[in-house]
Parts: sequence; structure tokens; C-alpha cells
Amino acid sequence: MSTLTVTTKGQVTLRKDVLEHLGVHPGEKIIVSKLPDGRIEVRAARPAGKISDVFGFLRNNDGPSLSIEEMNQIAARGWAGRR
Repeated sequence: MSTLTVTTKGQVTLRKDVLEHLGVHPGEKIIVSKLPDGRIEVRAARPAGKISDVFGFLRNNDGPSLSIEEMNQIAARGWAGRR
């Protein structure tokens, strides 16, 4: 458990080990949910995608059709928020 200090501006800095635990990197976002009894939940904001977002990656206009393995790799990258 970590103890954090609130600044005069009402800000809190999360320690590096906490950010690593969340899998959050500089520039990424986190979600803070207010829970009962004055508690909060902090979690990494993950990009939400649609299945149609993947279809553009499956096009290969310059050559042969993609293999199943290539399609699986592309789909995995798309759902992980990488393009």
C-alpha cells in the first residue's frame, strides 16, 4: 500500500510502481471511479474498439491474401489498441 500526499492544488502524483502495476505509460489515461464510503478505484483506461476497426487491417491490395496467422496477429494488435 502507498501513501500519497495531496498538494495545495488538490493534486496527487501516483508513484512509478503504481503506474507500472496499472500498465500505464506517459500520455495514457486512467479512470477514477468513486465508490461508497469515500473510496476510489483507479484503473488504466483501455481503448475501446469495434470489430469493424479490424477489417481495414485485413486488406492487402498489393499482394496475395493474408494467411490465418497474419490475420490473427493483426486482430490481436488492433484489439490491443496498436495500429
